[in-house]
Amino acid sequence: MSARIAICAAQVPFTRGGAEVLYESLRDELVRRGHRVEIVALPFNWSSRLAILRSALAWRLVELGEAAGERVDLVIATRFPSYVVRHPRKVVWLIHQFRQVYELAGTPYSDFGAREGDDKVAAMIRAIDDRALGEARARFAISANTAARLRDHNGLDAEPLYPPPRLGDAYRSEAPGDYVLTVGRLDPMKRFDLLLRALAARRRPWRAVIAGEGPDRARLAALAVELGVADRVEWPGRVDDRRLVELYARALAVFYAPFDEDYGYVTLEAFRSERPVVTTADAGGVLEFVRDGENGFVCAPGAEREIAARFDRLFDERGEALRLGRAGAERVAAIGWDRVVERLLALL
Repeated sequence: MSARIAICAAQVPFTRGGAEVLYESLRDELVRRGHRVEIVALPFNWSSRLAILRSALAWRLVELGEAAGERVDLVIATRFPSYVVRHPRKVVWLIHQFRQVYELAGTPYSDFGAREGDDKVAAMIRAIDDRALGEARARFAISANTAARLRDHNGLDAEPLYPPPRLGDAYRSEAPGDYVLTVGRLDPMKRFDLLLRALAARRRPWRAVIAGEGPDRARLAALAVELGVADRVEWPGRVDDRRLVELYARALAVFYAPFDEDYGYVTLEAFRSERPVVTTADAGGVLEFVRDGENGFVCAPGAEREIAARFDRLFDERGEALRLGRAGAERVAAIGWDRVVERLLALL
């Protein structure tokens, strides 16, 4: 049976990351199965405390019960504040909440608490979440990490439901090269500086390829110069799909150690390419897949010398790199769209 489905997407203008990949991939999979699907996006503005609350109110005022005289059968809401939308069949596939008033509060990644009235605003956001997420007919999360946050902060359960990587079967594996790859938006929370510091502590002649764009680019480039490793780093920017697959396929290994990541497509892309992943013990959702010594390495947070030693070891032991990468591929082989679609559409 064909259904009319709206995917509710909070969009930060002029930025693109894993959330946008998820929206578009889900839309394409639902359309491929015969459904009529639209991504309904509103801009999310957090330039002020008032702007955050107005963004949530805007979603509450959206009417999606019908469109052009026809009923909308289901809405699938994703990250804050899109799940504030009202609909009799609202399903939430939670990417994340407004993390700055939850687990990021008190860290360098949130300024909440620094201004007068922040406690009241944070309490309002949490109350909005309690109501909006609580009224959903079904709740899912993109990882066990995200589900645990929801349970800890709001007392609500959600079923982990892993999204597959965007390029499906396109990933491939070739002989390991001499570079460590990392991919993503160049943002402080992604902690690409750890890879640069590890590069400065290396004992073997591997290099780094950092693919992506973002606000942290200038700081990272300056740090590479300061550490004396600028000539060992390649910055290809945002790459197309063909180049991305090629970079994964020929990498020695993949570095991915963001702070408390929601999920992390990079981990799955690396494993689909049979590349081992080196991460840290505070990387969040990444740790749902990476097992130390089994398909990669889990290092202490901020331990750039330990990270460097792991890549030195893989440089010397290419057979081990291949073995770990193949174990990673087995770890994520069962993640696919069939189960995701079945669970999200269970209310139809």
